[in-house]
Amino acid sequence: MTSTPWRSPRIWLVVLVVAGVLLWRVDRPTTIVKVPTTSTSPPTSTIAATTTTTMPTVTIDAVGDTELGNTPTLPANPYTYLAPLAPFLRAPIVFGNLEGTMTSATTSKCQSHATFCYAFKVPPSYALAYHRVGFNVLNSANNHSNDFGAAGVASTSLALREAGIVQAGLPGEIGVVRDGAIRVAFVDFAPYYDTNDMLNQPVAAALIARAKREAAIVVVYMHAGAEGSSAAHVTRRTEYFLGENRGNPYQFAHAAIRDGGDLVIASGPHVLRGLEWYRGHLIDYSLGDFVNYYDFATVGTLRYSAVLRVTLRANGDFVAGHFTSFTLTPSGLPQFDPTGAAATFVNQLSRDDFGSAAALIGANGVIGPR
Repeated sequence: MTSTPWRSPRIWLVVLVVAGVLLWRVDRPTTIVKVPTTSTSPPTSTIAATTTTTMPTVTIDAVGDTELGNTPTLPANPYTYLAPLAPFLRAPIVFGNLEGTMTSATTSKCQSHATFCYAFKVPPSYALAYHRVGFNVLNSANNHSNDFGAAGVASTSLALREAGIVQAGLPGEIGVVRDGAIRVAFVDFAPYYDTNDMLNQPVAAALIARAKREAAIVVVYMHAGAEGSSAAHVTRRTEYFLGENRGNPYQFAHAAIRDGGDLVIASGPHVLRGLEWYRGHLIDYSLGDFVNYYDFATVGTLRYSAVLRVTLRANGDFVAGHFTSFTLTPSGLPQFDPTGAAATFVNQLSRDDFGSAAALIGANGVIGPR
């Protein structure tokens, strides 16, 4: 008997193969890709390669004023002095304010008969100590970057460059660094014509806009506000110290965010100030003193110090923040404070000055949600 085509073994083999292919296409699982992480960035989520991607992040450690002494009053070894701080400065980007110069110049801005005049300098070799402990961005927009005139400015810039540290804050100067493939611009201001001048709002806005064109993320720093233990509150007015206009930090910080800044940090008052949310971005109005080798007082609230760690997405969105509390020793060296006294102090300032816009620090140092 002649067999029908449907009873042919060959036909049934073809049918089984086709059915298997169709079932495989229907039930095929989505490929899952685990995005690599580092110890300095929060873990990213597992994502489906065929549907979405995880936006990369950058992490920044920021501190306030740093003064490694004033010639001839200097630590015996600047790196040994700073070394205990290295474990707290592990972010890919570490920023601080360089309060003074790195120079051997001898002609300062202070006249022999002057009172309340301070001119700070340390040897140019001290730049290497900053680099070894973790700093890769230092600010020069402050009232001491020109303490030794043009010679001091040039010597400082050369020392930082040779140590591999990016400088920011001199007139027209933007410091650009990277965390992985993401470019981060630091555009720094102070109320002086020989720095990026925060008192010239149109020029400041143009500089922030330029920074936004040069990098994905823009960090704005301001060296602003009155000084001392009585200057912990943000007044929302123009602030003065010894008759000098130190700007309106509240107004400037808000304008900086509107002009394109993703994060605003500050120092200058030599005391910590509060934290605020504005348009979803974090503003720290003063990180106080971080390293202060016998240059300024370390009593009362002036002894509080901090490391602020912030993680941002590549589009500037806030991801996470952490505030580590320190207290300054009599020699001006910060020591970790497990009691969190600095955070408690800042939280009270934030509530008093910003109300519902306050950015509050939890018991574990984590900066709370917006």
